[in-house]
Amino acid sequence: MLIAHLPAGFVLGTLVRDLGRGARTIMPAALLGSVAPDLDMFYFYLIDGQQTHHHSYFTHWPLFWTGLGVVALPLVKWLWPQLFAAAMVFFTAVMTHMVLDSIATPMQWLMPFSDVTVELVTIPARYSHWVLSFILHWTFALELVICAWAALLAVRQLRQRKLRESRA
Repeated sequence: MLIAHLPAGFVLGTLVRDLGRGARTIMPAALLGSVAPDLDMFYFYLIDGQQTHHHSYFTHWPLFWTGLGVVALPLVKWLWPQLFAAAMVFFTAVMTHMVLDSIATPMQWLMPFSDVTVELVTIPARYSHWVLSFILHWTFALELVICAWAALLAVRQLRQRKLRESRA
């Protein structure tokens, strides 16, 4: 995934927020969780010099996030129960990121126990730059669908807000 992680987080946050759970904290948690695994890009560009594919870093290990969630979620429920729904959404968004990455890029779902990679579709390097290979592959249409879905939800929210303001 190149462009759809944040829109996917927006879709998740909107769907959960519409259920009426913790409206103020849900969207920030969904957005942050949707891009949290890619925070490794700072290390990738600034320290590693692009020597290692960033999906090899622990921030792209689903078991790392699962373990973190197993520890963090009970603590949040005990110490800050009002933030539990947001914490659940955060970890759901992180795992959504992992699933989306698995569509067209190798993911190591069992790291650190196994370095076997999983990807639904292998995108061949057909063009001079890898970004072109991704954008011109049919899987990019999935990203566009997610982005369009997020845009439609955003437009709907704006219309509803304007309607409420005009009634006030």
